[in-house]
Amino acid sequence: MKTTRRFAAFAVPVSSLVALALAGGAQKPATNHTYLAFVGTYTTKTNSKGIYAFEFDTQSGRLTPRGVAAETRDPSWVVIHPSGKFVYAANEAGKQSAVTAFAVDPRTAKLTQLNQLPALGQDPCHLSIDKSGKYLFVANYSSGTVAVFPILADGKLGEHTSAVQDAGTPGPNQERQEAPHAHWAEASPDNRFLLVSDLGLDDILIFRFDPAKGTLAANVPSSARLAPGAGPRHAAFSPDGRFLYVVSELNSTVTAFTFDQAKGVLHDPQVVSTLPKEFKGRNDTAEIAVHSSGKWLFASNRGHDTIAVFSVDPATGKLQPAGELPTAGKEPRHFAIDPTGQFLLAENQNSNTIVVFRIDLGNGTLTEVSQVDGIPSPVSLAFLPSL
Repeated sequence: MKTTRRFAAFAVPVSSLVALALAGGAQKPATNHTYLAFVGTYTTKTNSKGIYAFEFDTQSGRLTPRGVAAETRDPSWVVIHPSGKFVYAANEAGKQSAVTAFAVDPRTAKLTQLNQLPALGQDPCHLSIDKSGKYLFVANYSSGTVAVFPILADGKLGEHTSAVQDAGTPGPNQERQEAPHAHWAEASPDNRFLLVSDLGLDDILIFRFDPAKGTLAANVPSSARLAPGAGPRHAAFSPDGRFLYVVSELNSTVTAFTFDQAKGVLHDPQVVSTLPKEFKGRNDTAEIAVHSSGKWLFASNRGHDTIAVFSVDPATGKLQPAGELPTAGKEPRHFAIDPTGQFLLAENQNSNTIVVFRIDLGNGTLTEVSQVDGIPSPVSLAFLPSL
């Protein structure tokens, strides 16, 4: 059924997809223009079973459910190994928090658990893999800790090689910044540093990373400070690694830093709002991504329920606001850009939908092309590399 949805002052054609039964799905391998995607959810207080699989067609923008990939508790973040053979999930479950390794069957879109280890902290909310594919980084939100686990040849996780406690001066928000809260951890493009956004400290912490041993040591300087009460949540590097962009949950901003790749230093910050000036309601930003072209940056607003779009100056890395577009749902906790760079997929946590938008690389505009309903509490999405 074709309908028309209006974003701002222009009309957008929409093709609404009725969700298939999440427990089913045909068993077939992806073709050369399709990708498998795995979606993490919250199972506590929802009817979710765990991680769900989808097939994404990059010609039509159609997302097709393939059923439950794996039953596991509160897999709020999923990340896929560069080989495409393994998936890792953060089980965000308080004192029972864990990280789980799975093997991927691309034919059936099913995941088989390999092993599970304690997360070495409470409520892991972000995972990433170092550039060599040998280590998994875990950001534990409630305890404000970061752990490093080796990825063994069979995909299992080995005993941790490093675990650090975030340290610094908490921000002024007494409700949200009473202690350190690690929310994102990722290696620099050259794999020499690990950067950690800590929402509780208003800091981007910087560690030297030894990829031979999997160990962390404080850099000098050891952090970059954001505005008081900013609450840095996630961050994204520019494709060339020269700039780092940080989305701050508590003050709805993006901070653009220049990154000194030799010394691991962040400097020359520019701060821009993710919201229109006239908006006065509650808002918490969530996700951020830089397009592979380097021309556009996107950030999600929860409350305003939009994707904020910015153009990027390739020489300076500075941002220019280019508008905000509704996500056609509530609480876009996460979004992902597909491997071809043509589409942005927004997961609306509170409306149980994933909405697919086509990206106009000329002006950054997002045009809704499809959506899938009935996905319980979708909060992260990762694409399997092309087979």
